[in-house]
Amino acid sequence: MEERARELSKYRFETSLEALSDAKLMYENERYKNTLNRAYYAIFHAIRAVNALNGFDSSKHSGVIAYFNQNYVKEGIFSKELSKIIRMASENREKADYLDFFIASKEEAERQIERAEEFTNVIKTYLERENIL
Repeated sequence: MEERARELSKYRFETSLEALSDAKLMYENERYKNTLNRAYYAIFHAIRAVNALNGFDSSKHSGVIAYFNQNYVKEGIFSKELSKIIRMASENREKADYLDFFIASKEEAERQIERAEEFTNVIKTYLERENIL
């Protein structure tokens, strides 16, 4: 594997962890819409970390997610549960970012963080196994 791809993957995973940390800060400060956003981006950057190993990226979130689902979930490298986590997180982020008068609940923000933690832990294990981290 090309060294540049390895470094990019590592950088993107670090960005993922930073977004997760930001989500927790937003949650502690009762900024639940921002929690949904940052937890989604923790997941999204973790996906991009994996996709980087194949040299893939896309300017569209849907492209990044579709590539991951097609090449990693469908192929059985990751469980279908991860695909469900992505979908739920994406839907929550879109509501939080784009719906006028949307009120994010404390409970949903907490669940979003839990899903992001689960997702990033699975990706971390994979990247460690691939000797990226």
